Amino acid sequence: MRRRAPNGGWPMSAESSQESYDEPVTNHVGQATTDLDRAVAFYTQVLGFGLDRRMMVPDQPTDQLLGIDRPGVEAAYLRLGSFVLELMQFHRDQNPERADRVFNEPGLTHLSISVPDLDATVAAVEANGGVVVSALPNAVVVRDPDGQLVELLTMGYRRYLAGLSAPTAKT
Repeated sequence: MRRRAPNGGWPMSAESSQESYDEPVTNHVGQATTDLDRAVAFYTQVLGFGLDRRMMVPDQPTDQLLGIDRPGVEAAYLRLGSFVLELMQFHRDQNPERADRVFNEPGLTHLSISVPDLDATVAAVEANGGVVVSALPNAVVVRDPDGQLVELLTMGYRRYLAGLSAPTAKT
């Protein structure tokens, strides 16, 4: 069930209506893409995200907010658990070229996702336009089709973070 947020803004799901509005919360992480259809397919088919909504964003006041003249933004909001990834394609000619980011470059560097089957996920990455950058038995760094770094970890790492187990070489 979808309903309007208390401020009349973005729609929200029924389960999120129990959230507190008295402290900061994370809304989403935004990522630009050169091909929204390809990016949505990669994150939904390879990493298990669900498509929440897709929309054309009005140029005004978005141009003022982003500091981009006539941005032509088409956005897709994907969910994985409580995490929301906003994918944005800018339908305009004056977009900068993609640059490969590295881990020690200031700013956001990567997404980190634990997956149930690391080998199968890596195979799906390669079959869907991504590339493997580096690999260890329990962690693999890949680039999505637009070059975004994604760290893939085993569910053993997730269990370790939850305090349910100690880390091992392959889990």
